Amino acid sequence: MNQLRRPFIDSLLVLVLAAFSITSVHAQEKPEQLAQHSAESWLALVDSGRYAESWQEAASLFKAHVSSEQWQSMVKPVREPLGKVASRKLKSATSTKTLPGAPDGEYVVIQYDTSFEHKQSAVETITPMLDKDGKWRVSGYFIK
Repeated sequence: MNQLRRPFIDSLLVLVLAAFSITSVHAQEKPEQLAQHSAESWLALVDSGRYAESWQEAASLFKAHVSSEQWQSMVKPVREPLGKVASRKLKSATSTKTLPGAPDGEYVVIQYDTSFEHKQSAVETITPMLDKDGKWRVSGYFIK
């Protein structure tokens, strides 16, 4: 019976070690990297015109200040005339604990040099924050 349990215990140990190594890889990522992953997933929703979903995935702070309907009525007339994204290149990502007009917290201000179908040169500023649930979520988005 002991020999039958040994492969099971070995397999269980391998699974535990694999889970630990995956967790430690994420723990080694810097806040800027984690925030950037979140920002890019969120931007993919906006890029595809899925504005209601982008609101749903935004930070609780964002959703507390702007309703889904308000967000959609604000973002659609700004983004749609620009056309499709031709290119987006990371310009900077800076961690901060304070932002004007926002409560103290964990933020990363990310800027992208972006080219759209109908606007060759723009700077997108997107600000993910570490939300109450421990996930990085977008709390602000601006295009210049």
